[in-house]
Formats: sequence, C-alpha cells, structure tokens
Amino acid sequence: MNRPAALVNKKFRSTGMGVVQEKAMVALLALCALLTVGITVGIVVMLIGESWHFFQSEHVSVRGFLTGTEWTALQSKDIAKAQFGIWPLLSGTLRVTMIAMLIALPCGLITAVFLSEFASNRVRAVLKPTLEVIAGIPTVVLGYFAVLVVSPSLQFLSAGGFDTFNATSAGIAVGILCLPMVCSLSEDALHAVPRALREGAYGLGCTPFETSIKVVVPAALSGIVSAFLLAFSRAIGETMVVALAAGTRATFTADPREQSQTMTGFIVEMIKSENEYGTVQYFSLYAVAITLFAITFGMTLVGQLIRRRYQEVYS
Repeated sequence: MNRPAALVNKKFRSTGMGVVQEKAMVALLALCALLTVGITVGIVVMLIGESWHFFQSEHVSVRGFLTGTEWTALQSKDIAKAQFGIWPLLSGTLRVTMIAMLIALPCGLITAVFLSEFASNRVRAVLKPTLEVIAGIPTVVLGYFAVLVVSPSLQFLSAGGFDTFNATSAGIAVGILCLPMVCSLSEDALHAVPRALREGAYGLGCTPFETSIKVVVPAALSGIVSAFLLAFSRAIGETMVVALAAGTRATFTADPREQSQTMTGFIVEMIKSENEYGTVQYFSLYAVAITLFAITFGMTLVGQLIRRRYQEVYS
C-alpha cells in the first residue's frame, strides 16, 4: 500500500529532544486553548460588572429595561425623564436582521446548491472568486453603498415612501455581507455528503434536481442550519453598516421604511457622544451589550442543539 505523501521521505524517530519538543508543543496548544477561554470569561465578567452599575441607578429598573418601549438615553437632557426600555433597539436590530436573512439565506443556499451540484468547472471558476470579492468588501463600503445607492433607489421606487435612513437599506447591505458566508459554509456541507448517496438516488431513477433537493440537501441539513445560525449571529452583531444606514432614532415599530437604531448602532453612538464615564447613559451601553451577548449566546446554543439533532454520520 502506498504511503501518504506527508509520510514519504520523512525520518521519524523518538529522541530525548523530540520528546521535549512534543511536550512543549502540547503545552503551547493547551495554553492557547486556555487563553481563549480566559478571554471569553473576562469579557463576560466585564459586561456583567459594568452593566451592574446601570441597573443600580435609581433612574433604571430591570422591569422597565426589559419591557419598556421607549429608549431616549441620548435624547433626554434630564436623566430623570430618560427612558431605558430595550424594545426599540431590539426591534430595530430584529428588523435589519430579518431583512438581511431574507436575502442571504435563500440566495446563499441556492448558490451553494448550484455550485456544488450543477455548475461546470468554468462557471465555478467565475462564481467562486466573485463571492470571495464580496466577502472581502469592507463593511464601511457596504454602509456607504446602502446610503448612496440602495436608499435612494428605494425612495425613487416608492415615491419617497422610505426615510433617508431606514431598516430596509441596512438590511439589504447586511444581507449582501452575509451571503458569501452562507454560500461557502453550505457548499462545504453539501460537498461532505458521500458520493454513494447521489449514486444511489441516480440508480433509483432520480433526476439531478431531485437528487439535490431530496437527498443531498437533507443529508447536509445540520451543516446548512449551522451556516444559517452563524449568518444570523453575524447579522445581529453587525455594526458599521447599521451605524451608517439604519439611522439614529430608536423606534418601536415593524415598519421597515422608518429609521431603526440597532443595539450595535446605539453602542457606537454612545461611545462617540460626550457622556462621561460614570453616568447612567454611559453604563447603558454595557446593558445593551450584555443583552446582545445573551441573544448571540442563545443562538449559538440553539445552533448546537439543532446540529446534534439533525447530524448524520457516514462511515
């Protein structure tokens, strides 16, 4: 039996120095893993500690924060009249994310199926680099694209029905941002499906389209769902595009034509504002940040459960 290329012409021998190098390498890998865990724990402790100051304020209540439908942290000059209900920011975040997912998920999956099952080598050689170019576009450029191209186009098509800054423009730009991620991860999942399943379907008389939709896609469902959830988390945490295109007015509405300040957009505006450290407004950004962290963490857990539920192992 031929040896793998990685083992050809290699001299492997166990020496005292080799054993020491092996242990040093394992220790270095373990240190990197512990560093990753330590950074995560440090971020969580920092968010909890700083947001604790926010909820200790006499002007804030946990109930009002979780159920309130007004957010005027930066608009109100008098702190006693400021409202700290998270729902306007959450509403804006979900509006932008849902619009982005309506674009990224179907387009990304269809493109992945086409590249994996139907595209010729020549077509794949054109489409793959194109997707990589989209993935390499800086988010600030996509934000300007939303402001200068998408938003004026929507206003022209709707005869002024959209605000200059609106959730739809930001959602479209974020959807373009997430499209390469969904396509690439879904294509990897489709490629991982064994060739024997496809040949079995062809042997039963299925057409290539039926084989793709009824056999390959269901077999790769766990990977596809993981790609969807990862794109969702990416969209909900996107900052630069929404800071430029969504607007700065927190609105509790489902209308995608209006301005919609997202949680990440508020964090950016808060940091750029003149509020000093120690004020309630300053600590409010940590309360928003830990809410965002809880949502993305919950999405990650759900993704793990779904992946294990639908995961299929082939020998």
